[in-house]
Amino acid sequence: MTTTSHPSAELAAFASSLRYEDIPAPVLRRCEDLLLDTLGSILAGARSRPVLSIDKFARAMGPADGPAEVLVSRRRTTPLFAAMVNAAAAHMVEQDDVHNGSVFHPAAVIFPPVLAVGQAIGASGRELLAAAVAGYEVGIRIGEFLGRSHYKIFHTTGTAGTVAAAAAVGRLLKLDAGQMLNAFGSAGTQAAGLWEFLRDAADSKQLHTAKAAADGITAAYLAQDGFTGARHILEGPQGMAAGMSTDADPAKLTDRLGTRWALAETSFKYHASCRHTHPAADALLQVVREHKLEAADIDRVVTHVHQGAIDVLGPVVDPRTVHQSKFSMGSVLALIALRGYAGLTEFDMGLADKDVAAFRDKVSMQLDREVDEAYPARWIGKVTVYTRDGRELQGRVDEPKGDPGNTLSRPEIEDKAVRLGTYAGAATEAEVRSLIGWAWKLADLERVGALLPA
Repeated sequence: MTTTSHPSAELAAFASSLRYEDIPAPVLRRCEDLLLDTLGSILAGARSRPVLSIDKFARAMGPADGPAEVLVSRRRTTPLFAAMVNAAAAHMVEQDDVHNGSVFHPAAVIFPPVLAVGQAIGASGRELLAAAVAGYEVGIRIGEFLGRSHYKIFHTTGTAGTVAAAAAVGRLLKLDAGQMLNAFGSAGTQAAGLWEFLRDAADSKQLHTAKAAADGITAAYLAQDGFTGARHILEGPQGMAAGMSTDADPAKLTDRLGTRWALAETSFKYHASCRHTHPAADALLQVVREHKLEAADIDRVVTHVHQGAIDVLGPVVDPRTVHQSKFSMGSVLALIALRGYAGLTEFDMGLADKDVAAFRDKVSMQLDREVDEAYPARWIGKVTVYTRDGRELQGRVDEPKGDPGNTLSRPEIEDKAVRLGTYAGAATEAEVRSLIGWAWKLADLERVGALLPA
């Protein structure tokens, strides 16, 4: 791979020159797994009000026909508007992937633009996979570079995700290293996404992924046409880190490029909630199963968490929507105690459930030094459960379900895809099974083509 004099350029050179043949087979297979997982998430979010609103906007502003597929409504339009809607849907039900170290959800902002542009230009399956890997490697490293201080205020999926989308689309468009660097500059100057929406149960999270995907496409196509962008957009004195971070580490941008495959470090989400709740949820589930507890046996639960969990979940004290309840530690643990699982249906039924509300008030978060120091490289789950008969029980999980060391098998991924794809009636089980077959043979396809019948 070509090296240059500064990290942004070195990262851009890597993304522009990455070939399918450069990528280890296990990484490619994991990319296929993540793609199928994302397709399920898109379909599961298809009927939600925020996604329908963004789709309505896209219908009003974009062409009524085109080469790219809007999966949520089975119509066709331009890549920009198709990616915008699909990306909004991908992040709606909180089942899309997450990379721990960068605290970044790559799939929602990488696969929608790659699919849309791939359909538009007639890309092969191998070209699509290589482009997606390029997006993952770039986006994850930018998230790690921006650090913990960034995530306290900014939604990394909206910020680093914009550049990740540009990198993935730029690879599909075969941008050279200079053009890719320009695409980074144009993407980075548009990067946005603030956590304040959580306090109001606002719909902004879907706008974050929609805009990251669309703005990444915009940046890549403009760069292809010679449009220039800031060459030090990441690490420059008035770049992203300067405005969005106090602990940025430029070395993270080029960390073992071509030998460390960050995509393979990505986790699947087992519970349908914010990832910050998962470690504690698994730890509580461990205690409940080991001691054969019922929810009524539990007097209170203390979750021992990292600061990032407190920053993101802390503002949600009285969830008013299903989506907001997925950012409530108490709501998630209530479903674990009462139902044994925090899935899509459980959240739908739980918002108005008085038992869920009552248990929510028994849950508290407490900053834990060990957990905080391990984060974000490791997301340790620790809980203390106090029972009504006076016992004090400890639960600990070092790798939550879905992490690379405790990952989902392909059969589990297939089951999850069927569950998600049929959840809101966006697809039939037969159609999801067809998507599964498509994903597993993607590397052999000469053209990506349409995924679902009109």
